[in-house]
Formats: sequence, C-alpha cells, structure tokens
Amino acid sequence: MNRRILVVAAHTDDEALGCGGTIARHVAEGDTVHAVFLADGVSSRSDLGNDELKTREAAAEIAHARLGISSITYLGLPDNRLDSMALLDVVQPLECVIREVAPEVIYTHHSGDLNIDHRITHQAVMTACRPMPNSSVREIYTFEVMSSTEWASPDNNPFLPSCFVDISDYLATKLDALDAYELEMRDAPHSRSIEHLEYLARHRGQSIGVAAAEAFMVMRLLK
Repeated sequence: MNRRILVVAAHTDDEALGCGGTIARHVAEGDTVHAVFLADGVSSRSDLGNDELKTREAAAEIAHARLGISSITYLGLPDNRLDSMALLDVVQPLECVIREVAPEVIYTHHSGDLNIDHRITHQAVMTACRPMPNSSVREIYTFEVMSSTEWASPDNNPFLPSCFVDISDYLATKLDALDAYELEMRDAPHSRSIEHLEYLARHRGQSIGVAAAEAFMVMRLLK
C-alpha cells in the first residue's frame, strides 16, 4: 500500500499503548510510519533529570525498532504543562512535522483523556489538520491510553470506539514494544500492566469477532 502514517503522541509509550499493534500491521503491509512526541515525558517529575530523559528515549528507540517506526521527532515541550503554553506554540512546530511527513493517516489521543497533555495534543492535531484544500491528511483516528482514557470523568467526552483494527497477528509485537517501556509499566491489577493491555486487546477483538484488536474513534475519513 505504501501509505504515509503519522502517530502524534504526547509522550513516548503512548504510541505503543494506544496503537502499537496497528503500527506493526501498517509496517507489515508496506506503509511507512513516522511518530512525533510533543512533551518530554519526565520534566514534571521533580526527582528525575537529564539521565532519566536519556533512559526514556533509549527505551523508546528499542520499542520503535520493534514496531518498525521509520522516523521519530521529539518536540521537547514541558511534560504535563502543555496547557501552560499558548496553543499556537504547540501547533506551529507540529505543523512543520506534518508538512515534512505529508501523512495520509494520523493517529492521536482522545479528546476526553484525563491527562492534560493528551487533551492538548488532540486539540493541536485537529488545529494543525484543518481541512484545507490540498491537505495530505485524509484520515484521523484517536486511540485509548490506559490510565488516562478510562480514568477520565464519565461526563467528559467518553471514548466511544467506532473503528477497530484487527491486530491478531501483531499483538505479540505490541506487547514486545511495551516490554521495552518496563519503567513506565505497572504491575497488575493496574490498568497499565502488560496483563491488562493484553486483556484489553483480546476484549476489543472478541467483541467484534477476532482474536485481538485496537479500538479507535474516527475524527476524519475522506474517501
């Protein structure tokens, strides 16, 4: 197929959590997947420093190699403080990445997540991808990220999936990528545990008649 895919995530590990199996499937089918991460993922943690940022990025390199992601861009914006910035200052560097990659398909965060960076990332994507003539972007999907999407207030834009990607052949690859992020994962019964993420993939799949799936909300679908 050789389509250009862009994953726009707030933090490294969000891509594997939200659409790791879908990324692996795109790559297997001949598409080229790129990823951009808006926030650094560690600067909000007072006990962590530059060494921890390097450790997180090293883990991301392993995960991205396992998933088959072709290129990565780090915008390095402040972690869990994207709401402290003017939206324009988030949108403009993202627009540069979108122009360079010229993706046909974008995957990003759900608008109702508990995590503020996820919500701002969603808003930045929808702003940067305004449906202008000659835009490369034809499809936009939002994914669920455990310990954020399901923890949000129930009256705050609940995640209601309308699209499912069969990842039955790629679930092992998704879990392998998540294993690279072991410092970010939690032990069961936490919702961001390997065990639960496998359960979720199997639940999403078996609810539509396949062995495993990832669920998405459709923001745009231009045929």
